[in-house]
Amino acid sequence: MLNKVILMGRLTADPEVRQTPNGISVLSFSIAVDRNYSKAEKKTDFINLVAWRQTAEFIGRFFTKGQMIAVEGSIQTRNYEDKTGAKRTAFEVVVDQAHFTGGKSENPVRTTQPSYQQPPKFEEPAQNGESFSVGDFNDFDGFEEIGTDDGDLPF
Repeated sequence: MLNKVILMGRLTADPEVRQTPNGISVLSFSIAVDRNYSKAEKKTDFINLVAWRQTAEFIGRFFTKGQMIAVEGSIQTRNYEDKTGAKRTAFEVVVDQAHFTGGKSENPVRTTQPSYQQPPKFEEPAQNGESFSVGDFNDFDGFEEIGTDDGDLPF
C-alpha cells in the first residue's frame, strides 16, 4: 500500500509551534494550494497539516504567512466529537519533510534569535598557578628516550 503526499502552497498564517505535555514540539498549520485549472476557473484548496519534533521547529523558525513551502508526508484520518456531540472525521497531512521553494526575496529570515549560545572560548588550563601554552610542550626536556634494542616493550 502507498500513502505519500507531496504538496506545494502558501502558508495561510504564521506558524506557531506548541509543546505537548511531554515536551514534544508540534505544529498544526494549513497551506493554500491552487488547482490546475484555466485562469477563469481558478480554485484554491486549503489543506490542514501537522508536523512533529524537528520538522515542526524547522517550519516554525524559518517560514511565515504567505510564504511558499513544499511538504512531503502522508494522509491520516482521526475521528472526534464536535461541541454539539456530532461525530466528525478530520483529514490532515502529517509532514515528514519541508522544503523552501521560493526565491530569496520570498524566504525572509525570522527576527527571533536562535535558542543556542556560543560556547566559551577555550583557554589553556593553568598548572600550579603557572600559565603555559601548547607550544611549551614542543621541547622534550626531562624526557629520556627508551631504547628498544632488546625487543621488550617498556610497559
